[in-house]
Amino acid sequence: MHNIIEVLDNIYWVGVNDRRINRFENMFEVPNGVSYNAFVIKDEKNVLMDSVEGAFTRQYLENVETALDGEELDYIIVSHMEPDHCRNIDFILKEYPNCKFVGNSKTHKFFEQFYNDNYKDRYVEIKDGEKLNIGKRNLKFVFAPMVHWPEVFMTYETTEGLFFSADAFGAFNAIAGNIEADKVIHKGDWLEQARRYYINIVGKQGKMVQNLFKKVEGLDINAILPLHGPVYKDADSINFILEKYGHWAGFTPEEKGVVIVYSSMYGGTEQASDILANFLAQEGVEDIVLYDVSDWDYSYPIADCHRFSHQVFAPINYNAGLYYKMDAFLRELVGTGYKNRTVSFLNNWSWGGRSLEISKEILEPAKLNYIGEDVKINSAVKEPNVEELRELAKVIAEDYKNTEI
Repeated sequence: MHNIIEVLDNIYWVGVNDRRINRFENMFEVPNGVSYNAFVIKDEKNVLMDSVEGAFTRQYLENVETALDGEELDYIIVSHMEPDHCRNIDFILKEYPNCKFVGNSKTHKFFEQFYNDNYKDRYVEIKDGEKLNIGKRNLKFVFAPMVHWPEVFMTYETTEGLFFSADAFGAFNAIAGNIEADKVIHKGDWLEQARRYYINIVGKQGKMVQNLFKKVEGLDINAILPLHGPVYKDADSINFILEKYGHWAGFTPEEKGVVIVYSSMYGGTEQASDILANFLAQEGVEDIVLYDVSDWDYSYPIADCHRFSHQVFAPINYNAGLYYKMDAFLRELVGTGYKNRTVSFLNNWSWGGRSLEISKEILEPAKLNYIGEDVKINSAVKEPNVEELRELAKVIAEDYKNTEI
């Protein structure tokens, strides 16, 4: 049975929801699933924008057939060849023998890498800035390499200002009935999931996203239709997500706040982190988040490290080196392009090791602003450590108060 939504005049969502997936890209927890968006544009020529994950072939084909309502499909435009968007291209081409496969040279190359070249005679290769007239509507192709794969391009419908944005502006969470962004973006955990999606998947490519913004600057954008999550079709929602992307792509904090990320085997470092959080609160810091690096999917603390202005990292020694999970977390954090933040340290070194030194070596490419004296704990928190934590809290709180966002 079909499940389609007319999101704009003669534009139908024919995507699917995946609520059974545990980890997106087999890495990031998605407790509320994810949507794979695809759209049919009906005009003198009918166009299918993108495909979906392979587990949903039947649903996808039924949705496309229903949206077409007996008409032919003329083009499938594939903006991104990651397998969650390309696994059903060949099924579409087989079902609709007159359909042309629109993409750039890299699009078709990836298709052949993943699948085959059986449909080579139906390729339509496009160039950056080229247009395709489909009747009342005109589609202009905007290449966006490394946002976040090299073949990515976006499609701008010039007559109504509709922006089919590939993975940009996407979000985790399956669609629960309401596909319009204004119905969901200020509710529940939507913003957290949009941030976590961008930072962990696209985040490293902030410069490329900024380049994209320059290319579309001046375009009249009245709707954004991404490959995951809700559709933005009102001015407030569009401005809201563009403002967030300005922070995320520019690696500037959204809010003032302190994220404390600690590793703790027997509770000593956790206690020190709690004491520091209490002192920060007494100094007037309102937004404080603590993460045990062993308990959390890294995508959550990574997203909050990008969100907030200040971080405290609390590494511990393990076999005279850095606790493995903290090591992995810091490397993944740096891999997302993390920078422009103010950072402090507390460290539990017990019988020796290089955990603090290794942590700073890993973070060195991020060019961070370090403040306060490193607090060093020997196995368990002692009274002198409490006073050191108090002083560190004062230094962080003073800098926090003077920080402008």
